[in-house]
Amino acid sequence: MTVRKILSVDDEEEIEFLMKQYFRRKIRSGEYEFFFASTGVEGLAVLNDHPDIDIILCDINMPEMDGLTMLSKVNEMQNPAQRVIMVSAYGDLENIRLAMNDGAFDFATKPIDMDDLARTIEKAIRQIDFVHESQKEHKKLEGLEKDLAAANQIQQFILPRVFPPFPEDSDKLDICASMEAAKDVGGDFYDFFRIDDDRIALVIADVCGKGIPAALYMAVSRTVIRTKGIQYDSPGVCMAESNHMLASYSFDYMFVTVFYAVYNTKTGLVTYCNAGHIPPHVLRVDGTTEELPLPENMVLGLKEGSDYKESTLQLEHGDTLVMFTDGVTEAIRGRSMFGSKRLDLVLGGQIGNSSQKIIEGIKTGINAFVGDTEQNDDITMLVLKRK
Repeated sequence: MTVRKILSVDDEEEIEFLMKQYFRRKIRSGEYEFFFASTGVEGLAVLNDHPDIDIILCDINMPEMDGLTMLSKVNEMQNPAQRVIMVSAYGDLENIRLAMNDGAFDFATKPIDMDDLARTIEKAIRQIDFVHESQKEHKKLEGLEKDLAAANQIQQFILPRVFPPFPEDSDKLDICASMEAAKDVGGDFYDFFRIDDDRIALVIADVCGKGIPAALYMAVSRTVIRTKGIQYDSPGVCMAESNHMLASYSFDYMFVTVFYAVYNTKTGLVTYCNAGHIPPHVLRVDGTTEELPLPENMVLGLKEGSDYKESTLQLEHGDTLVMFTDGVTEAIRGRSMFGSKRLDLVLGGQIGNSSQKIIEGIKTGINAFVGDTEQNDDITMLVLKRK
């Protein structure tokens, strides 16, 4: 049970007896705890010793410091859960009006109707409880914001951020990537890692949903795919094994779309498996663009035992493979989406540019298209250019 602390500030001696007599049952049961002061100066001293007092019953006309002055001092303490009920003579409407304008919660007139005052106190308690609950929720939100900020930093740390990632092959390839979450944390991710001296694995993926659940599933998915990619050099087998593990532990029908590729740095051959992901685009050295075929394979995490087919793509010198999530083509302005055609138009103007410049060019194109529209999905890109 919460003890309600009430301070009565009044220079009339009988007020203390009246309060103790009328509220004796609540005082005995521990519901109310009363404090008394005869002047505003004494009242402020009590408040200083007991800052958790909930309700102040304050007479307007008092010696040393009147009630209006005390009210202004209480306001300076900036306790949003505290409520001040002013007490004055019936005819003192001008001062009552000033007190209400200065932030008093309510008022009572003398001679005090104790039944009415009890209802006013109960009304104040309901508001105080509401403020306390709001403060609790605010603290929870502040804690959540801190957790999300930490999660965002962790998520960014998980993703590779050093470019170029394979300096020993910088004369053969140019890789760059970017991920911008729509919320504090996202479900998209990219990855790349070396399989052997001549082959590099590339991953771009999109977890269903957004926020913390998607971010957690993203971290698990990335770990599983990287582990299986190191174990199995076949993209199809890697996706099948990853699906088996993710589907075994899937919850709430979560899944992830994945484009997984193995790139041969000597030959330029890309062997890939598309598990339900949006098809990448290819920017050829002559400025033409093409979109890879739609995926025939299931997403990962929904159904165990699925087979995953592989395909191949030959990159010639100067060709670029542009992998991305649907946050790129589905960027929205009004009822229109950025779309594949606009993406190809942007890519057509990126001939000869580095992977980083291509990503920056796509971002510029998206921003110009959406304008002030709020980002509605994670935007992730992974670009590989054969030098």
